[in-house]
Amino acid sequence: MRRSPRRDLIAGLTVAVVALPLALGFGITSGAGAKAGLVTAVIAGALAAVFGGSNLQVTGPTGAMTVVLVPIVHTYGLDGVMTVGLMAGVILVVLSLLRAGRAMSYVPVPVIEGFTLGIAAVIGLQQIPGALGVHTPSGNNPAVVAGKAVADFAGHPHWTSIAVAVAVAAVMLLGARWRPGVPFSLLAVVAATAAVWGLGLATATIGHLPSGLSAPSTSFFETSHVGSLLPSALAVAALAALESLMSASAADAMSVSERHDSNRELFGQGLANIAAPLFGGVAATGAIARTAVNVRTGAASRLASLVHAAVLAVIVFAAAPLVAHIPRAALAGVLIATAVRMVEVGSIKALAKASRGEAGILVLTATVTLASTLFNAVIVGMIVAAALAVTKVSAAARLEQVPLHADLPPADHHAEEQQLLGEHIVAYRIDGPLLFAAAHRFLLELTETADVKVLILRMSRISIIDSSGSRVLEDAIDKLTKRGVLVLISGIRPEHRRPLDALGTLDAVREAGHVFATTPEAIEYAHTHLAGAGIIPAQHTDERVQVG
Repeated sequence: MRRSPRRDLIAGLTVAVVALPLALGFGITSGAGAKAGLVTAVIAGALAAVFGGSNLQVTGPTGAMTVVLVPIVHTYGLDGVMTVGLMAGVILVVLSLLRAGRAMSYVPVPVIEGFTLGIAAVIGLQQIPGALGVHTPSGNNPAVVAGKAVADFAGHPHWTSIAVAVAVAAVMLLGARWRPGVPFSLLAVVAATAAVWGLGLATATIGHLPSGLSAPSTSFFETSHVGSLLPSALAVAALAALESLMSASAADAMSVSERHDSNRELFGQGLANIAAPLFGGVAATGAIARTAVNVRTGAASRLASLVHAAVLAVIVFAAAPLVAHIPRAALAGVLIATAVRMVEVGSIKALAKASRGEAGILVLTATVTLASTLFNAVIVGMIVAAALAVTKVSAAARLEQVPLHADLPPADHHAEEQQLLGEHIVAYRIDGPLLFAAAHRFLLELTETADVKVLILRMSRISIIDSSGSRVLEDAIDKLTKRGVLVLISGIRPEHRRPLDALGTLDAVREAGHVFATTPEAIEYAHTHLAGAGIIPAQHTDERVQVG
């Protein structure tokens, strides 16, 4: 923090200017109120800056978290929201102690892009009532609520509010292209507030905000509600962990030498979410947009995030009367522009071109986010992504027939004998994973083998084998044996013996002495077997060379 205090002070002030309208807007949208958004940015922002695992992360209320909190407010009220935030903080601390930070990096990109797209759509829809200047209709689905708001507006048009919202959003979006470093969100809100106040326009404002922070209290916490709120707390904790670690990773990518500690970041976010509700705040996460502003304006340490929290604290204590005059429609415009900027069109196009499956996961995750909850969207997206990944991995596996002479030196057999062996022996090599998705395909290919006397199954190139693959392998061996085909196994890797032995897949083959360390040994055994059965001339057996 002593390296570049001047740079950190400038960065922190810049981030606070950007964060102010966002904190107010997300507080109102969550249903907890504008002050709750400011309190969250101050308390959570300061604690996460001190105890978190990233030197450049900025924490506060975010759009993604708002999406999760809105239905909780509708169902359980403000006390429920604060209880959920505190419980989520405890869960995050436990996750950090369990060293679970690295696990969050395994969420597939299509799932992340899908729920980001879904969140952007939900945030935009949530601002429709405020932008139209109507009271927020009842309902949990944002699309339905937005539709009711449009119907109310059609019955009683209020053009001032919509003009303010559109103007603020337009200034933010066009200004970001013209001068990305200028905080157009705050400038647009100040201009809209001045215009509404100066011209005496009729539109709803934030209204009275109490100055200062409330004394810490746990009066909102009811032990009897813990069980019913636990699923919501788990969803909030999962989102806080995912979004915070994504934001910290983005900060690392934008900086030169910074590397965050994922488990410490979870710990810091946990403490932040435990403390914020005690002062009347809501759940918080690392904020990607504010973190990006912090890095791009030259932040070098945690001091920048602390300055951001301190500036917002001054506003809470000293400027609450001024903040009260901000039009709600202006904040709606800010959040609509924020939702538009959340959508990475380039990333979505790239995923659509890369794979139909990944594009489908993105669309599915976004759709479930809109229709249900973010938690359900991530779960569904992860399940479908996992199924797609297993299918791709299994499709990479191959069952290939290989020539016998590839495993025997030329001196081992005469050309005539090699030809006879080739007529009666077939060797197959399995390359890749033998999983449930590919196992039945292998069973069909093996059991449709031509009429031969001996089948050698080479297993040295199997990368993974699961219980389904083991069971199907046993079935294939059993069917071939019943058809009178001698099945020999070669090249079993040590790490594959456990699943095979646990299910008894090769017990019968091993007891018969038909499991070999190398393929040449299996071929020599097949040669002896065929010679003993009179299928190939016996005189050649005296000329063979033993291969170890």
